[in-house]
Amino acid sequence: MMSSRDVDERMPTPSAAAQQHSARVAQTIRTEIEAAGGVIPFRRYMELALYAPGLGYYAAAGSDRLTDSADFITAPAVSPLFARCVARQCAEVLRELGGGDLFEPGAGSGVLTAEVLAELERLGSLPGRYLILEPSPALQQAQHSTIQARVPALADRVEWLDAWPGAFEGVVVANELLDALPVEGFRIDERGPQQRCTVVDDTGFADSWRPAPEALAQAIARLEADLGRALPQGYASEIQTAYPGWFDGLAGSLQRGAVLLIDYGYVRSEYYLPERHMGTLVCTRAHRAHDDPYDWPGLDDITAFVDFTAVTEAATATGFELEGFTPQAQFLFATGLESVAESALASEDERERMLASQAIKRLTLPGEMGEKFNVIGFSKGLQQTLNGFSQRDLSRRL
Repeated sequence: MMSSRDVDERMPTPSAAAQQHSARVAQTIRTEIEAAGGVIPFRRYMELALYAPGLGYYAAAGSDRLTDSADFITAPAVSPLFARCVARQCAEVLRELGGGDLFEPGAGSGVLTAEVLAELERLGSLPGRYLILEPSPALQQAQHSTIQARVPALADRVEWLDAWPGAFEGVVVANELLDALPVEGFRIDERGPQQRCTVVDDTGFADSWRPAPEALAQAIARLEADLGRALPQGYASEIQTAYPGWFDGLAGSLQRGAVLLIDYGYVRSEYYLPERHMGTLVCTRAHRAHDDPYDWPGLDDITAFVDFTAVTEAATATGFELEGFTPQAQFLFATGLESVAESALASEDERERMLASQAIKRLTLPGEMGEKFNVIGFSKGLQQTLNGFSQRDLSRRL
């Protein structure tokens, strides 16, 4: 990892208001470090930088964070075609269930919510409720505004939650959520596995390392056993310890239905390849990526690639059945991308045709989102398999 002294000079300097906001975030983190005796796990630093109430990157998104523009573009923002395909998979499940609800934890700007609802209405498969779990008041407001603008007649079906929903049947959809869950950082040295921690130094925040706590050491040992090899001295990476608790909470809510998770990442055998000896953590600000999570706390998105093998282990341990694992492109084609795009591609409006063609390329080409993102699906109590995984199911690689 770079230190804050080595940040790419091409990174834009935040505005004065944004710098003041970052200073408030940093003070919150600094106070916790001091209370903890001078050091906290990096996992906790990441959690505070992203989710500290009213301050963290996601908790303040759209208001206090005061960034000049969005730091990343998700598939729903590229084109409604993405959401329409996701909606078709949801409709398939809702038909088997004879109805049900949709649940979206972390709904971002609300674009996916609005477009999925619009397509489900066209398909005659509207859910009873569309539930959103969103801790950020600012993002709740953004989602509300988007839904009111795009599907005002369906807005009364949307409910915002501050905890896991009660028991329901239906479909869970999460787009680019798992990559933003805080991760444990670790490295291997001559003393054994070390836990990545955060301390305060004269430049702001810095890394510190200490012997891995027993739970983390055991998780690394299980990881190495599954890989069939020991990670070499000097190897540094991340391990996600939040998945079991996340799926445990989800399993307590979803009684019957399906779970669709769209994100970027690798299967375990690829995640911990020798060439990834510095891990997968990525920080993003103003559409530029860098690798210093201590640069401007609260202003940078901090994510880690998803270990889809770990996701599968956590989900199946709580009672879900694996439905499939496939690149985003194959999922979209299997759920009818060509048919949902047909009218746009045949439009007499040249601009509409061009935009649809560009969107399809961005969503499906290997060098774009087509193979950089994957879709993994789970079910509980379903008889039919999910059509989205019918073209190219790579579950065997998990």
